Amino acid sequence: MFIQTEYTPNPATLKFIPGQVVLVRGAVHFSNAKEAGISPLASRIFSISGIVSVYLGYDFITVAKDKYDWEQLKPLILGVIMEHFMSGDPIISNGGLDAVNVNDDFGEGDFSESDSVIVQKIKDVLDNRVRPAVARDGGDIVFKGYRDGIVFLSMMGACSGCPSATETLKYGVINLLNHFVPEVKDIRTV
Repeated sequence: MFIQTEYTPNPATLKFIPGQVVLVRGAVHFSNAKEAGISPLASRIFSISGIVSVYLGYDFITVAKDKYDWEQLKPLILGVIMEHFMSGDPIISNGGLDAVNVNDDFGEGDFSESDSVIVQKIKDVLDNRVRPAVARDGGDIVFKGYRDGIVFLSMMGACSGCPSATETLKYGVINLLNHFVPEVKDIRTV
């Protein structure tokens, strides 16, 4: 088994690509070992000292670290990921996805029923133009709501805590949304 690694714009995260499907649908973010209890894979990764979050996407795993150096952590993480896939254990335990917040099709979000057409346009732009780009960097942007011209988003995976995330939102995402959905006035992260 060959696992590729990619650096992300966030120096505290590294993207691991195992060459096979990680999650069939959606994505899941774990902020600590307790949350990761439903995922044998994420639990194994959290067993390594210095890991602060694990994000599971369709075909990648994004790991965030604290003070430790990637040269120390990367071989350990690669070993744990390889061990997991060789074991045949599930990525998520049976029924586990029901117990966590799976970022799948954005969920409903918080918005007024009268804004449903605008919200659908926002979701379409995010799903077709934004999310694929940030997924290449090991992250995700999740729709959380729309109110009075303001789109509320959550940054996940490599995007969470990334130094360039604010610029990406303010200059990239807002420009795309303004072009396709002129009703959008601003973006805020939650």
